[in-house]
Amino acid sequence: MQLTGHITPESLMTLEAYSKYRKAHKADVLAHRKLRSVMLGEHVNVQFESEMTIRYQIQEMLRIEKIFEEEGIQDEIDAYAPLVPDGSNWKATMLIEYIDINERKRELARLIGIEDRMFVEVEGHERVYAIADEDLDRETEEKTSAVHFVRFEFSPATCAAIRAGAAVKLGCDHPNYPAHLQISAETLASLAGDLR
Repeated sequence: MQLTGHITPESLMTLEAYSKYRKAHKADVLAHRKLRSVMLGEHVNVQFESEMTIRYQIQEMLRIEKIFEEEGIQDEIDAYAPLVPDGSNWKATMLIEYIDINERKRELARLIGIEDRMFVEVEGHERVYAIADEDLDRETEEKTSAVHFVRFEFSPATCAAIRAGAAVKLGCDHPNYPAHLQISAETLASLAGDLR
């Protein structure tokens, strides 16, 4: 999978080429995704996206749906490409995970607004709160969604601090889900690569 910095129909693999690539590299892509996933507390999984994870997602959708026509390919790119970080931010899929369906229903009602209370705190800098669900609103008056898309937008000074090795915390200050943790050095090294 060639990373080009910009996902276009021409930069994607054909279904046949992707099928071969997938067999040889699926474990590598899954390891990359695991490295970029941070569990915040017991129930919030923040999966930081990258060009690799989004290319893989698009290629998987094309494979599963057997999409090979230009319009369908472009629709998948339009749906997922906005989740690729663009140099001054981290973008993530935020999953609220409760196995028990009744507990999930109850907690999603208690966690309305959680996506707006997610933050990244870089050593020596102010907290950066998530900008959530820019594509569409994912909560109602009764409950929040189990899936949110969040973006953490950084100033040039904050980007430089992250790249220079500053400690970084991921957190949430929602009253019903207070949590924070230090992002591991390995994960932070991968995430720092998203910043210019």
